[in-house]
Amino acid sequence: MIYLDNNATTPLDPGVADKMCWFLKEHFGNPSSLYPIGRDVKKIINEDREIIAQTLGANRNEIFFTGSGTESDNFAIRGVLDAHPEKNEFITSSIEHPAVMNTAKYLEKNGIKVTYVPVDKYGMIDIDFLKDSITPKTALISIMHANNEIGTIQPIEEISKIAKEHNVFLHTDAVQSFGKIDVDVNKLGVDLLSISAHKIYGPKGIGALYIRKGTKICPLIYGGHQEQEMRPGTENTIGIVGFGEAVRVFRKQGDKDKKRIEKLAEQLKKGIEEIIPHIKFNGHEKKRIKGTLNFSFYGLEAEAILLSLAVKDIYVSTGSACSEGAEETSHVLSAIGLKPEIARSSIRMSLGRFNTEKDIEIVIEELPEIIENLRKISALNIEEY
Repeated sequence: MIYLDNNATTPLDPGVADKMCWFLKEHFGNPSSLYPIGRDVKKIINEDREIIAQTLGANRNEIFFTGSGTESDNFAIRGVLDAHPEKNEFITSSIEHPAVMNTAKYLEKNGIKVTYVPVDKYGMIDIDFLKDSITPKTALISIMHANNEIGTIQPIEEISKIAKEHNVFLHTDAVQSFGKIDVDVNKLGVDLLSISAHKIYGPKGIGALYIRKGTKICPLIYGGHQEQEMRPGTENTIGIVGFGEAVRVFRKQGDKDKKRIEKLAEQLKKGIEEIIPHIKFNGHEKKRIKGTLNFSFYGLEAEAILLSLAVKDIYVSTGSACSEGAEETSHVLSAIGLKPEIARSSIRMSLGRFNTEKDIEIVIEELPEIIENLRKISALNIEEY
């Protein structure tokens, strides 16, 4: 199997799996219990919270565990707006993850004015548009750090300066950047930041939200005293342990992984561009997560490419989604100006820790023939592109 969909999820690192198995066997206490078996678990949770905080440049009491990156995004956005009823405006970008986009749609239905900042053909936001969109009623700006489909990295530091000038809170969805590039909350200047474990070789069902001390925010749910009463409910202890260990592994070998992944990705990109004609690379050439490659293959449907690759045990994802049986064009690819027929021909290949040079060689060997054969039977005319 050649797995090239690491932006969707990553395999569990063996070291993380071992740590989680140890924890399951040795610890079952409720961290809220006052007796030793509860306190032991609480200590472990705090150690994992601390390693995540250190990696982000944050304080331990600024890290709140959630059930996912999606929950973290909702918590940040709805929490800040609920805490500031006197302000009813929210700014985000046109290429956000559905966790933010659908939250924005929910807010619009509930009387919040949402402004969507456009992007250029590389997926970079229009800074001047963002600046001009801020009013005294703006409560929050939420701009993702790196895009999940095309990998483009946004100038969060610059956006932070603008937000501070206008006394507006700034949130960034760093789910796709954390564990791939440097993510430091103080360098970025953000007030809130979302991350997820299963994107960095940890378990699913556990995420975290960084909330800078002093940020006024309301919880999404109410209950007990867990997570400083901001995210009540008995903690997902096994998930937290896995998350913490995944971060420890990243701290040990993240730089080595990054260099190797970028080298493999460049090899794959070069191979595709040199061998396959009538294609388009989507995303910024330099300011992007290098392990994310998004290509449009003129004259084809992405699903056909995906299924043809899957037959050979090569797994990628498409640049479009299907909803209730109706094909929908990727909002990200539409936002960067691709025509629907080109957007629907796009596939994303995202590399990770366990990919090898042999994987890349096989993909470069298999993909050209697949594209050639599909184009022979395609009803679409390449010349029209």
